[in-house]
Amino acid sequence: MMRLSRAALGAACALTVGLTAYTGMPASAAPAASSPIAGSVAAKPAATLAWRDLPTGSTARFRGLAVVSRDVVWAAGYDGTILRTVDAGATWASVGPAAAAALQFRDIEATSASHAVAMTVGSGEESRIYVTDDGGASWVEADRMTDPAGFYDCMAFTDRLRGVVLSDPVGGVLTLKATTDGGHTWRSVDTSRAPAPLATEYYFAGSGTCLSAGVGGRLAIGTGGADRARVFLSDDRGASWSVVDTPVAASGSAGIFSVRFMDARRGVIVGGDYLAPDSRDAIAAWTADGGRTWSLPDVAPGGYRSGAAYAAVGGPNAGVAAIAVGPTGSDMSWDGGRTWRPIDGSSLDTVQCVAGRCYASGAGGRVAVLEVGSR
Repeated sequence: MMRLSRAALGAACALTVGLTAYTGMPASAAPAASSPIAGSVAAKPAATLAWRDLPTGSTARFRGLAVVSRDVVWAAGYDGTILRTVDAGATWASVGPAAAAALQFRDIEATSASHAVAMTVGSGEESRIYVTDDGGASWVEADRMTDPAGFYDCMAFTDRLRGVVLSDPVGGVLTLKATTDGGHTWRSVDTSRAPAPLATEYYFAGSGTCLSAGVGGRLAIGTGGADRARVFLSDDRGASWSVVDTPVAASGSAGIFSVRFMDARRGVIVGGDYLAPDSRDAIAAWTADGGRTWSLPDVAPGGYRSGAAYAAVGGPNAGVAAIAVGPTGSDMSWDGGRTWRPIDGSSLDTVQCVAGRCYASGAGGRVAVLEVGSR
């Protein structure tokens, strides 16, 4: 059922179409200092933001995104497609590995215009990791899932060298691999002492953000597929784990798709049911105590949301905004996820922000930019 659900994910979302984030730790791999969140939405001016599409020249669906700087961005998608820009999206180069032409990239992490680590999904050996050190001119296959029950979902790096890739549970245990050399080699992580996944629990490879990294080697995993959605937390780069229940609704097609922390205490989770993308019931939550407890928002996003990020905004209304995207639109929160307001109704899958600029990507070769303010 899990694999059918994954196949249905792309189809269901297709029918619906018609910072360095503080949490993802992808590009600079160094957490930015946190800024205070505004006390309420009313304290902010009315939103006049709009996504501006960039000319990628591609028709691939991009669920993986790595924003290194305002100018350097990597996008990873279906049919082995990886694009890279070094001029803020004015031009894009197709740099994907030829060996992955039949595979789906769902996540990419990058530290520069030269170095990137990209992850493909699929049962068993279709789940792979490729790494480049020359801007995509050449790629090396760094890892391949060998267990037929494995299925890579997302990656996160806690610094420039150390990262983790998450697989659906194999053998009833939390299944992770780790790298300490920037993605060139990977080893299995001993999770025998970690809380066990629920019988039907797994993770959604919808945006590359079901696993995220934060300050001090912190990792967080958002789950779905079972009778409740949970968040696994680690404060030591995956050596040990705890788990908490959340109020986000869960089922075989529902749960947490994206987990993001602004700092050690404040974070948001977004998701929903991809088979009911217009539903706003129990699709997001926020925390102010490091993820130990989660609360539903007073005003939810506009529907199922697959990706989220934080954006630092300067000027007279300085603060930090949370952005959420999905197939039925995108939303912004100025108060840590307690209330959300719509940006627009266009389809996007994943989002990352840096220095007041957000990039997002999705179906039909779409990559778009949102200027949310200056640092």
